Amino acid sequence: MPSHPLRVAVVCSSNQNRSMEAHNILSKRGFDVRSFGTGSHVKLPGPAPDKPNVYDFKTSYEQMYNDLVRKDKELYTQNGILHMLDRNKRIKTRPERFQSCKDHFDLVITCEERVYDQVLEDLSSREQETLQSVHVINVDIQDNHEEATLGAFLICELCQCIQHTDDMENEIDELLQEFEDKSNRPFLHTVCFY
Repeated sequence: MPSHPLRVAVVCSSNQNRSMEAHNILSKRGFDVRSFGTGSHVKLPGPAPDKPNVYDFKTSYEQMYNDLVRKDKELYTQNGILHMLDRNKRIKTRPERFQSCKDHFDLVITCEERVYDQVLEDLSSREQETLQSVHVINVDIQDNHEEATLGAFLICELCQCIQHTDDMENEIDELLQEFEDKSNRPFLHTVCFY
């Protein structure tokens, strides 16, 4: 078992739904967790599929919330976006980009394969300073509220199992295979050094 709590990063595209739901649950379970997005901008659903609300990562959840209330409070209440932003602003001030964070994590969990590829690309392009390992695991989670909640509990259970292994490096592949079988979802896994 690791001598310190696992340092976990949960990453989706916009650091709004999937990563924040997992961040919320993991922090309540005592994990040292942060959440991120990998997109160039934060995108939230708009009045039509081709008209998303686009924000800079520097925009706070509070500012997004207020902007959407001004635009169409009824629409964004009905589709759950205001509820999601309200939860987010209780966890942290604003979304963060993974590529801008230089902290070290034991485990980076991504919520879709495209994000997994972006995280691996970023980690492989960094200066290798300490040569510490980080396990990057992808759990595909659809970007809707129900799947984000189910995915967050799956991620939490996975983190708890990894936290309690005696030898993470040698036991993680077997553990991931068990989770694949149990959840009927494919998991991707890569070890990076940086």
